[in-house]
Amino acid sequence: MTGLLIKIFVCPTILIIASFILPNVHYSFAYQAAIVGLVLALVGHMMEVMLLREDTLVLSAVLDFFASTLIVYFVSAWLPNTTVTFPGAILTAVLLTIAEIPLHRYLVRSGQARKSAI
Repeated sequence: MTGLLIKIFVCPTILIIASFILPNVHYSFAYQAAIVGLVLALVGHMMEVMLLREDTLVLSAVLDFFASTLIVYFVSAWLPNTTVTFPGAILTAVLLTIAEIPLHRYLVRSGQARKSAI
């Protein structure tokens, strides 16, 4: 549950930052980034519950990157006056993945992620 709470705040924040610093990512209103961020947080949390273990840190990060790219690109396309190009979605996913790595490590070290069967 800690991971979900952190993601609910971090994902929209990163999307708002990406909208300011990346030329090919534009959200007209903060609520649009918040909507996409909440979708990212929910999907990311479900992926963590299913996949995150000590021996799957890299796999989780890679899958987070691909899922984030697709979610940012396609969910943003449904929002009015929002422009996110595919390269913009990739760069935003890089930012999100970089933020996820310390979270994954924390969840594994604190015992909040499943332990490896080996």
